[in-house]
Amino acid sequence: MSPNVRKLMLGVLVLTASACVTINIYFPAAAAEKAADRIIDEVWQLRDGASAPARQPAEGKKP
Repeated sequence: MSPNVRKLMLGVLVLTASACVTINIYFPAAAAEKAADRIIDEVWQLRDGASAPARQPAEGKKP
């Protein structure tokens, strides 16, 4: 086999192998729903005119 054909076959093999990789990530439904509810509540509070909570400066840093 010629070097070009070997390179082509190697490239096809690498692409085929990488296309077969699947990563599944599962999130706990209850935790995701709780976080979504908290975000929605914060958005509604901001919409109703409440100001965003002010952040405290970190210790040792001057404002």
